[in-house]
Order: sequence, then C-alpha cells, then structure tokens
Amino acid sequence: MVLSTIAFTGMNGLLKYLTHYSGYQLVFFRSVGSLFFTFGFLLSHRIPILGTNRKLLILRGVLGSTSMLLFFIAVHYMPIGSAVALRYIAPIFAAVFAILYLKENVKPIQWLFFIIAFTGVLVLKGFDNNIAPIGLFFVLLASVFSGMVYIVIRKIGLSEHPVVIVNYFMCTAAVVGGVLSIFDWTPLKGTDLILLLSLGIFGYFGQVFMTKAFQMGETNVIAPIKYIEVVFAILVGIGFLGETYSLWSFVGIALIISGLLLNLWYKSKNKV
Repeated sequence: MVLSTIAFTGMNGLLKYLTHYSGYQLVFFRSVGSLFFTFGFLLSHRIPILGTNRKLLILRGVLGSTSMLLFFIAVHYMPIGSAVALRYIAPIFAAVFAILYLKENVKPIQWLFFIIAFTGVLVLKGFDNNIAPIGLFFVLLASVFSGMVYIVIRKIGLSEHPVVIVNYFMCTAAVVGGVLSIFDWTPLKGTDLILLLSLGIFGYFGQVFMTKAFQMGETNVIAPIKYIEVVFAILVGIGFLGETYSLWSFVGIALIISGLLLNLWYKSKNKV
C-alpha cells in the first residue's frame, strides 16, 4: 500500500505540473498510458477482454471517467494536497447510495464520523483562499460519481477480473477524453508527451499495488495507509510545485482524514 500511495503521488504531482493542458487531454493521456498495461495483461493471461456483466462494466467506465475528468479539472483550481483530501470524502456519498440502492444500514455514529469529515470540507473552503469555489464544486461532484463507482463495483462483485474492470474504465476514459480534447487541444511541448503518458504508468501501478495490498492484508490494517497519499501530495506540492498551505488547510485536511479513519475503524470493529 505504501508503494501504491507513492505511485499515486507521482501521478498527482505530474497532474498538477501539467495543468497547462486541459482536463480532457490529461484524462486522455492518463488512460492511454494505462491501456498498454491492461490490454497486455489481459491478452497475455488469455482473460476475455469483454467480460460478462457488460452493462455494469460500461456503467462503471462512464461513472469512473466522469469522476476522473471532474477531479482533473478541479486540480486546476486548488493545491494538489487539498484536492486529494477532498476526493477522499467519496465514501460518504457511497454510504448514501448504499442505503438507497443496496438497502445497507449505516449506524448513527457513522453519520457523526461523516459529519466530522464534511466539517473538514467546510473548514477548507471557508478559510483556504487557495481553493476556488468552482474547484470545490468540481471535486465534490467528482466524489459523488466516485461514490457511485463503489456501488457499481459492489454489484459486479467477484464475477469479473479486476483488470477487466480497470480496462473498461480506461477505454471509456480514453474515448471521452479523446473526443472532448478535439475541442480544447493544447499543442504538446518538449518532453511533455512522456510526462503525460507517465500519468497512466503511475496510475496503473498504483492500482496494481493497491489491489495486491488488499489481497495480502486485512482491510482495517491496510486501508488507513492509503491516507498517507494526502501527506505525500502536500509534501510534493510544497517541495516541488511551490504550493502553500495555511494552518486552516491542515486543520480541514486533518478533520476529513480523522472522520473517515474513525468510520473505517468502527466498520472493522463492528463488521458493519
């Protein structure tokens, strides 16, 4: 999981560095960079590329692509550490969708933890002048769609190979990003093509390492390590991208992570 967070941090750092390109282009190259690995894996292991639950797989691809695009656009309007922290409130929306569509129960104390996390969002927006309102809107909407993705993946269950699911996601994102880029294309400069494709390389290995981590260890032990990504993102933002964070920024980020970690701890303890 540590390797996964490092890989995703590399992707997020490059993402912020390359914001002189549109979100559409970033989505396109992020997807194309990963497709080389997903198609290679599926073909080499003779795994059916189309899968069986094709409607759900396409839905997952559409929802995931929408979430990715919204997040990539949001990064243009705020520090990368804040964007990553705000994206992590997706489990709150996933819990709501789970109640509506999967008839799952969420305990009252879990809502308290979600309120703590969402208070962090309010603190970030209320006191951090580096976060533009439009950026907050995009990242929150990205989290809503990410919450929907969790539900669709739950519906798919173990009936599909994880790489098949990721491949549908990347194919859909490549089409969406590619088509929309036609209307907002910035000519590539210097070695930026390598950096843009590296988004997909970092993203792919981040997903692979994360999947492997959950296969090898218990969720309640492994999952909290994922939040180190926020710390790494802040360090990259300050050290390499020249970003600045106020004290209130750290308070807001701490509230978001604390609320989500408390919910994760409660779920693991009570098997919710």
